Amino acid sequence: MEKSKDGEVLQKRSLSFVEAPLMAHKNEEEEQPQWSWSLKWAAIGSSLGAAVPVGYCTGVMNSPAEIMRSWCNETLISRYDLYLGESSLELLWSAAVSIFLVGGAIGSMTGATMANRFGRRGCFQICGILLALGAICFYTCRLGSVELLLLGRLLVGLAGGLLTAFMPMWHSEIAALSQRSTLAPLCPMGLTLGVVVAQICSLRSLLGGPELWHIGLSFYGLLVIACYAPLRWYHESPKWLYIVKGRKEEARHALQQLRGYSIDSAALQAELDEMELEAASKVAASGFVEVLGNPQLRLPLIIVCAFLGGQQLSGINAIFYYSVSIFRKAGLSPQAAEWANLGAGSLNLATSMLGPVLLERVNRRPLMLFSTFFCAVFLFLLAMMLYFIESFSWFAMGCIGCIFLYIFFFQFGLGPMPFFIGAELFELAPRPIAMSIGSVVYWMCNFIIGMAFPTLQKAWGGLVFLPFSLVCWLLFGLTIQYLPETRGRNPCEVAPLVAAGFKSKVLSSNQIVRQS
Repeated sequence: MEKSKDGEVLQKRSLSFVEAPLMAHKNEEEEQPQWSWSLKWAAIGSSLGAAVPVGYCTGVMNSPAEIMRSWCNETLISRYDLYLGESSLELLWSAAVSIFLVGGAIGSMTGATMANRFGRRGCFQICGILLALGAICFYTCRLGSVELLLLGRLLVGLAGGLLTAFMPMWHSEIAALSQRSTLAPLCPMGLTLGVVVAQICSLRSLLGGPELWHIGLSFYGLLVIACYAPLRWYHESPKWLYIVKGRKEEARHALQQLRGYSIDSAALQAELDEMELEAASKVAASGFVEVLGNPQLRLPLIIVCAFLGGQQLSGINAIFYYSVSIFRKAGLSPQAAEWANLGAGSLNLATSMLGPVLLERVNRRPLMLFSTFFCAVFLFLLAMMLYFIESFSWFAMGCIGCIFLYIFFFQFGLGPMPFFIGAELFELAPRPIAMSIGSVVYWMCNFIIGMAFPTLQKAWGGLVFLPFSLVCWLLFGLTIQYLPETRGRNPCEVAPLVAAGFKSKVLSSNQIVRQS
């Protein structure tokens, strides 16, 4: 009898050993994070409500530029009896365009403080207020106030700087690890979509004419109203609530809603336990001085700043600035050149929509290497063909081809990745500061290109694109040598890989990831 009882016990134990993994696998399947409506509302609504309007303000000034310059001149004469010469009027217009970039740099510098004090959702709300005030300034400036036009540009610039500092971080923190790659490119996609919408709306046949340009400038306000109306359903970052503010019950509720977990879910508790470990860790670098002075954070900070600054110095804005004249040289009429420029912007948008699919399935490093390599090649070919454009008749069409191919490969990595790579390299405490510093570099480089490109273009001609090609080669080298693979890994796993600075051996760690 004892033997039979022992046999039954052994049999039960053997069955439990077989069934336990199956039960665990079943529970794991049941507790996978869901694409809840709360997550979709927060991610898509914030992108449409803030990123698209900022992109819209970036591109809306191009088409009606001549009309608005004339209006500025007439307004100053009628209000102040002030007659501006051509150079003074050019300076005023440059100020109207570039003050947006100055606002972006200022907004970026305050982004870290605001993200920690008011939260990620709170920054989104502030961003909406700035955008709404900017739209009001644009609409009412037509009454005869150049000052309101300048103020509106400054306000939307502040919103843009704040946006690039907080939004990729917010999307990264509300998403589960398996969902992060899909949400990561939403901010740059929104910016790209906004530019294309602005190119369409600012056509003279629509809202870019002499009577409607002020409506064209403020048209994005309708989107702000629509997307900020359901603000109460956009959840705050659970990590900010739990770790920064210590509001643990609110964090639990937000996490449950975002993931679609049940109240007693083991997966929910596991994420909360991870937050508790992160809150108890000794990562103290949370101020500008500490982050800049911490040698363990130096390499990831250089990567973030190099990627964001390098994206602008790779010439994407200069390409759009120069594309109309290139299309004209190829024999297109002025109207056809404008439509070709719109086609280039549409290609930029269409390729950016591949981002969520690519980033979910392909590692970060190969995408960035692929993108920077081909961008460098086509920028070099564009420079050569532009410089010798009179030598061969087919070089004009070759320039158009280089522009479209550059835009195509730009959106594979160089377009979306710089915006969110900081959220994947840095842990929670230093993350807002790092994202803010990177955003400042982004807007400063944007400003440099806007101010220096026309002068360099006159001095160097087509060779002006050679420095852009060189920047892409430098980013290619930085990526292959020092960028660790971040896809599918928490920042706490990635941070030690780059803690040794330029002595870090990220290549060996990436080999381990590929093997696993």
